[in-house]
Amino acid sequence: MSSSSTPLPPKLDTIVQKFKRREDPKKRYEQLLWYAKKLEAMPEEGKIAENKVQGCVSQVYITANLQDGKVWYQGDSDAQLVKGLVAFLIEGLNGLPPAEILQVTPDFIEETGLKVSLTPSRANGFYNIFQLMKQKALGLQLEMSA
Repeated sequence: MSSSSTPLPPKLDTIVQKFKRREDPKKRYEQLLWYAKKLEAMPEEGKIAENKVQGCVSQVYITANLQDGKVWYQGDSDAQLVKGLVAFLIEGLNGLPPAEILQVTPDFIEETGLKVSLTPSRANGFYNIFQLMKQKALGLQLEMSA
C-alpha cells in the first residue's frame, strides 16, 4: 500500500508498484515508452491553449470529459517519454469520479522512482501534467454540482 496519507486509486497504485519494482532507470524508461505506444490518439481539436500543460518543455495537451459521473482523459505530447508520462496518468486516473481524483496527492510521483530517471524539467512537467488533470477534474466536479 502507498505511504501517502490517502490510498491511491487501485489502477494508479498498480502502475506505481510496477515502476517501484524496476530498479534500473533504463527499464523505467522502457516502461514509459511502452505506455506511450498504448496511448490512444488524441483528436486534433483538443490541442488548444486551454488544454496545454504549462511549464512543460514539450507540447503536452490534456482534455477531460465527464460520462456517468466519471472523468475520462485524453492526452498527447510531441515527446515520446512525456507521452509515456501522460499515458501513465491517464491509465491511472481514467474512469474515476472527480472527487477521488482530487484526493490524490502528487506523493506517488516520488514513489515511482521516476524522479531519479527524469531530468528536472521532465519531472516538473510530470507534476504539471498531474496538476492540470486535477484542475480539469475540479472543473467537471463544479459543473456536476452546478
